[in-house]
Amino acid sequence: MIRHYVVPVFLAACLVLGGASAAGFIANLLLQIAAIPLIGWALWQALQASPAPSSRIPLVMLGLLVVLMLLQLVPLPPSLWTLLPGRGSVVEGYRLLGIPLPWLPLSLSPHETLASLLWLLPAFAVFLAITLLGAFRGRGIAWAIVAVTLASIALGALQVIGGQSGGAYLYRITNYGQAVGFFANSNHNATLLLVCIPFLAALQATLLARAKSPRSASAIRLMVGAIYAVLLVGLLINSSLAGIGLALPVALTSWVLFGRQRPLLRRAMIGATLVVSLAAIVTIAVGPFGNNLFGQQTENVELSRQTSFALTLKAAHDYFPIGSGVGSFQPVYRTYEPLGTVTATYMNHAHSDWLEILLETGLPGMALAGLFLVWWGLRVRAIWSADEPDRFAQAAVIASAAILLHSVVDYPLRTAAISAVFAACVALMSGVRPFVKARRTTESSARHLSL
Repeated sequence: MIRHYVVPVFLAACLVLGGASAAGFIANLLLQIAAIPLIGWALWQALQASPAPSSRIPLVMLGLLVVLMLLQLVPLPPSLWTLLPGRGSVVEGYRLLGIPLPWLPLSLSPHETLASLLWLLPAFAVFLAITLLGAFRGRGIAWAIVAVTLASIALGALQVIGGQSGGAYLYRITNYGQAVGFFANSNHNATLLLVCIPFLAALQATLLARAKSPRSASAIRLMVGAIYAVLLVGLLINSSLAGIGLALPVALTSWVLFGRQRPLLRRAMIGATLVVSLAAIVTIAVGPFGNNLFGQQTENVELSRQTSFALTLKAAHDYFPIGSGVGSFQPVYRTYEPLGTVTATYMNHAHSDWLEILLETGLPGMALAGLFLVWWGLRVRAIWSADEPDRFAQAAVIASAAILLHSVVDYPLRTAAISAVFAACVALMSGVRPFVKARRTTESSARHLSL
């Protein structure tokens, strides 16, 4: 059915075209335009039939997110917005200019808030197309992710071979000399590699369950093993410390979940996975690998995560509990940088989605994020304890966990590509099923001959 290709094809387009958070405007515009009819189709379907009960909570949370962003655009009288935390410098600026205080919205960057809402349209379209339209197949989504990941690795290899002067890079501002693939940031390409691992494992389990002979099963294992080898090469040439640190726990968790170990061995593997995963993350954090979050910084201190996290937390404290407005990170952050450290290079994001949410949305945003994490935890329990587990929902759990963890030290969700993948994971976790068109049943009538 053609309908089942809608989400996989659109998701693949997001992964190819939506790899930048502050560039690629034309490509992202095309994705946003393509997302509008999908969203309209999904909302029309919702008017015709009620959404599945399992998807209602995430749909409500999506609605709350949109409402939160729209409320930040509502103009407020001076008697109200001047009382908000962090607005003293704005009041002082109007006073120095001798201009009466105008009506202003809660967001300090309303244009960027609106742009951020539009930037999320592809993710909204993926989520609604799955939950309301059922325009997907789990294996179709998995194949789309695997196919684009392999293409991204191939492109990344060309980028590394070509060096900084190579023409294989898609964005002018990027990590030259590293394998970024379809992305502008090597860390975001690493996120895609991490996401691919559990979906590939789910595909392998599904294909093996359908294998008709030992020979076909061996061919499947050989093919999947080759893809895993390519993923390993992709992670190595990508050189993202977070990607390498999270790859081991993601791979081990996928192996334990989708493997066929005996119960005793499975329990032992779960324990070993926890220990090895913690050891890998600690080693990356405190080891001599040049990360800019832990340890003493001697080079590029102003652009390190240590500095970014410290200044963002200070700004978040000053704007708490309302926040500075979605998309306002850059102008707000500049006011906290020491003048002596300001150069032509600027900090475009906090390098932590969680800290940026805290700064831009304050308590309401963090409360919504907390509500989502509670729902996520409950769905994980339900998916794991299901009598007939959905392999692609299980893969979505691992993939979404990898994205959430990587978001602690980076901003992958600020790209249309990873936000669309995350939306697909959330939708798969909600328990919806693909749309199945009811077959028409025709009653056959027997003719009786009378003599």
